[in-house]
Amino acid sequence: MQLEVGSIVEGKVTSITKFGAFVELPGGKTGMVHISEISPTYVKEISDHLTENQVVKVKILSINNDGKISLSIKKCMDPVQPPARKPGFSRNENRGWQPKKTIPQENMTFEDMMSKFKQTSEDKMSDLKRGNEVRRSSRRGQK
Repeated sequence: MQLEVGSIVEGKVTSITKFGAFVELPGGKTGMVHISEISPTYVKEISDHLTENQVVKVKILSINNDGKISLSIKKCMDPVQPPARKPGFSRNENRGWQPKKTIPQENMTFEDMMSKFKQTSEDKMSDLKRGNEVRRSSRRGQK
């Protein structure tokens, strides 16, 4: 089988390294999937996404003059859903953006409490910075 740039083929993962995975392609050739081409999401450990001897679909990105084949798994996947909305807000088509309902104090996890503290702290810092800017601009106007 002739391997062409842009074609999608199946191959078997032969080895996994820190920077990518090697895949055996039809015809006995081997290509490499770089860590950035494994998944549309962040990949810290390749072994969380792939295992040796796993059969995967890959897209051929390039074939160098020296025969090195660059592959992508993520380009064979369905398009990624758009990122989730900002935490803390929910979209209601009739009323626009509404604050997320608060969790009662006794039902909060540690992460919820830390998130609430961080948001409150950021709001207070923003208010302080805005207040300082207003005072500075009013002083300039008095001269």
